[in-house]
Amino acid sequence: MQNNVRPESMERITTKALADAFIAEQVEAVRKQVGDKKVLLALSGGVDSSVVAALLIKAIGKQLVCVHVNHGLMRKGESEQVIEVFGKELDANLIYIDATDRFLDLLKDVAEPERKRKIIGGEFIKVFDEEAAKLEGIKFLAQGTIYPDILESDGVKAHHNVGGLPDDMAMELVEPVKLLFKDEVRVVGEALGLPHAMVYRQPFPGPGLGVRCLGAITRDRLNALREADAILREEFDNCGLAEKVWQYFIAVPDFKSVGVRDNKRYEGWPAIIRAVNTTDAMSATIEEIPYAVLHKITDRITHEVEGINRVLLDLTPKPIGTIEWE
Repeated sequence: MQNNVRPESMERITTKALADAFIAEQVEAVRKQVGDKKVLLALSGGVDSSVVAALLIKAIGKQLVCVHVNHGLMRKGESEQVIEVFGKELDANLIYIDATDRFLDLLKDVAEPERKRKIIGGEFIKVFDEEAAKLEGIKFLAQGTIYPDILESDGVKAHHNVGGLPDDMAMELVEPVKLLFKDEVRVVGEALGLPHAMVYRQPFPGPGLGVRCLGAITRDRLNALREADAILREEFDNCGLAEKVWQYFIAVPDFKSVGVRDNKRYEGWPAIIRAVNTTDAMSATIEEIPYAVLHKITDRITHEVEGINRVLLDLTPKPIGTIEWE
């Protein structure tokens, strides 16, 4: 499986038995490729990098060095789960970098979406490069490339797969799941014993909450967004929508409206719910959310999250609206 073309004869991995066979095959292939050298992996906590990390830990143990960069734009509890699962349960060779202040200071007063993306992507590469430069004996770079990444045009997912790393790092790539589709990666992840919630985590953009905290990011609005998003995810889990909806999240724009709290006028931001289904992310339809669920989410967000006083539902399909707001 060293080329980038999936053989037509390759069976789709749909069962634990098929996943176990794939894992055994890749463990052998990785050991043969890597030998006794070290492998570096940017562990985001997303599905693909998490499955690659678990697979490589099984294959080469402490020869794998995982670097998790918390850019301060993660969803609530995500970095903590990476530390718990990989640092404690799997005893990985894990380097955790809390770069929150570094990223948020750079993003201060930056409102233009594409500039935000470039700052976040560029700084991520700098932080990762700095950590890599401190390490000795790294000969390989592992990536969570999957088959749809290969099918897309070059450069489309450069940030997602750390494609901007300097050429002088001169590391050979290790990409054990590059011929798998996302549903297959999840079957492999469960067979490796990763938590169900991690394996079925919904897609999350590289810039994270940076493109959902609309306009110039402030720490108070970012915190409100993170808390509101956690409530949405919790209530979707509770009512069975979590695995029925492809992607769901909160966006918080940079303006306020008047409301009432404790019998006083109260200015706050709106929280906008986006919930869509898609097969290829090129088009998307709106998920029907029961009003009882919407009412509960609204009640919790407006009462539990400081700074938010309205909840809105985005009913725009793609096209005409994109999935993300920025």
